[in-house]
Parts: sequence; C-alpha cells; structure tokens
Amino acid sequence: MGISEAPDIQALVFISVLIIYLITVSGNMTLLLLVCLEPQLHTPMYFFLGNLSFLDVFCLTITLHKILLSYMSGDKTVSFTNCMSQMYIFSSLTCNELLILTAMSYDRYVAICNPLHYHMIMNNGICLALAASCWALGFMEVVPHMLAISRFSCYKSNEINHYFCDILPIMKLSCSDTTLLRMIIFIEGLLLVSFTPFLLTFISYVFIIATILRIRSSSGRRKAFYTCSSHLTVVIILYLSLVCQYLRPSSTDTLDSNKVFSLFNTAAVPVLNPFIYSLKNKDVKTAARKQLKSLTI
Repeated sequence: MGISEAPDIQALVFISVLIIYLITVSGNMTLLLLVCLEPQLHTPMYFFLGNLSFLDVFCLTITLHKILLSYMSGDKTVSFTNCMSQMYIFSSLTCNELLILTAMSYDRYVAICNPLHYHMIMNNGICLALAASCWALGFMEVVPHMLAISRFSCYKSNEINHYFCDILPIMKLSCSDTTLLRMIIFIEGLLLVSFTPFLLTFISYVFIIATILRIRSSSGRRKAFYTCSSHLTVVIILYLSLVCQYLRPSSTDTLDSNKVFSLFNTAAVPVLNPFIYSLKNKDVKTAARKQLKSLTI
C-alpha cells in the first residue's frame, strides 16, 4: 500500500524518497570508496565502517526500490516469493548492523582501554573473523522467523499496509496462529539479536568512560572521547529508533505509526551515518580533501 495513499501527495512522496535514496547511496558509497582508496583509513575502525556503509546501501535499496518502481509503473503488487525474500534480507541486514556496531564498540574499547596492544589484538585476521561472524550470524538468526512465517496458511487480506514486506505487518495480516512466531521474536529476536549486542556495547562503553575519566589532562580526555563519539552517536540513534518501532505500548502500536518509525529506521538512519562519521572525524575529512585534490590535478 506504500507510504501514503493520499493522491495529492504522491508526487511529493516519490520525490522525497528518491532524494533520500540518492543522498544515502552517494554518501555511503563515497565513504566506502574513501575507506578502500585511502591508506590512512586502512584501520580496523574504518574497516567496520566500510561494512556499515555497505549495509546501509543494501538495506535501503531492498526496502525503497519497490516504492520507486511502483510510483513509476503504478504496479504495487509483489509476488509471495519476492515478499518473503525481501523480509528475510531486510531482517538479516538489521541484525548485521547491530552486530557490526557491537564489533565497532569492541574496537573502540581496545583502542582506548588497551592502546599499547591495539594493533596486536585488532589485527587483520581478527577483524575479518569478526566481520564474517557478524554477517553469518545475521543471516542465520532470521531463518527460524522465516520458517515460522512459511507455516502460515491463512491471511485476512492480500493488501500489506506497509511500504515493504516486514515481519510485523505480515504477522498482523495472518489469521493463522502466530504464537510460535511471537515466541521466536521475543526469545531470539529481542533477547539475542537486540539485547545481547546492546549489553555488550553498553559494557564496552562503561569501561571506555571509566578509562577516559582516569585520564588526567582535559585535552587527553577530549581526544579519547572524540575517537568514539561518532560511533556512540550512531548507536544511540539506531537503538532509539528500534525501541520506538518494536517496543512501543500495544495501545500505540498501529500499522500507520509503525510505518513512520520504520521509515525513520530504514531511511533516516542510513542518511545520517555518513554525515556523522564525516563531520565528526578529522581522518575522513582529510582523506576526502586529499582525494578531491588528486582528482583536480
């Protein structure tokens, strides 16, 4: 059914979505290219940041491409197979993003709390293993959800009140027993995929803040906090958006409000990420100026 069915704002919705998509893709791809091309950004933190940028582009393309196509063609239909595929990929990428951010929090913990052994601990092998584990766990974790949904044999309607195939709208649309899926979402989705990464990130920052407070000079404390401020900002924004989307009181949990929070999570957060890391990071700004200078020569 898209973002809005109001006929007088369809053009505005299309233009807004297109602008958001283009800004997100260009911003994240620029950041990803800088990480790949600039030797000074070949560090563990920027390696994980490159993964995060790729995730944002992939996730936004999966969720918004159907809106753009439907506004151009007028066809809002989606096959059952494509709907299940979109649901699986989007859910997996969301899990991947939480896990990648957790790996980045561990990287910041080692950099600030154990700086003398940083390069020994966060070597190339460890970084590759952490990233591969995040991707593998993200795509494996959603499998039980999809198996539970595949058992649904009855739906109240074939109209999905959303702008892409998400688990909650599909679950509310089903007239089959959703008890098993709700249990899986609570036990595996909430506790393992959301709470565990949050707890690990929180513990990392408890140690980080404790270490920063022990630094005697104010300039040293500012420098230490500056190294993790971008990551902390992204973590806070992402978790707040997920809490608003999935942990709201049932009295306020409507499909229309869920679309609003989902749009912020899938569109606004990926737009903000490259700007947060660029504006709050001297290395990224220096690398960007260097690459621009080399292009103009």
